Amino acid sequence: MIVRRGTTTSSESGQALIEFALVLPVFLLLLFGLVEFGFVLSASSSLNYASRVAALLAAEGGRGAGTDCLVLQAIERNLTPPATPARVSRVEIYWSDPNGDQVGSNANVYDRGGSTTCVNSDGSSSTVPYTLSTNRYAEAERCDVLAGCDSTHTTVDTVGVRITYTHQWVTSFGRYIAGAITFQRSTAVRIEPTL
Repeated sequence: MIVRRGTTTSSESGQALIEFALVLPVFLLLLFGLVEFGFVLSASSSLNYASRVAALLAAEGGRGAGTDCLVLQAIERNLTPPATPARVSRVEIYWSDPNGDQVGSNANVYDRGGSTTCVNSDGSSSTVPYTLSTNRYAEAERCDVLAGCDSTHTTVDTVGVRITYTHQWVTSFGRYIAGAITFQRSTAVRIEPTL
């Protein structure tokens, strides 16, 4: 029997079809997993950046009125796609030790929803889409190098900003495999307001 090169028999084409059917789901799984991982990594990086900027603003604002609203506005402004400010569920501005850990229960907790209007030190006002749910680290009680400290704050405070974010999967494939991912990013900076 003579077999010519370049021609395929029906059994060979059937075998190729079965191999393709077996490999395609694995390939799509890897492709969609890579895409989803990229979006999660990008959202995480954006959240890290937003927490750094917010902590720096909290440190520069010190005990000035409206500092918390400036921090919340910075978070809203600095989250870049695929991260979106609407997925921030909570922001905590807290008294931190030098390692970035919260000192006791000293934190202002802002939950997403409703609105808060702040009066800034220059007399202007601003509104943010957050509601103050816990007020245990009031702006006026913070210790900075300009205003000094009281008996509860013997040294200059370190302020921390912690952002809780819920990431929704971008592709429908990710939604079927797992639910939403909630993660937190925080940054702490020594309070040293600018003149």
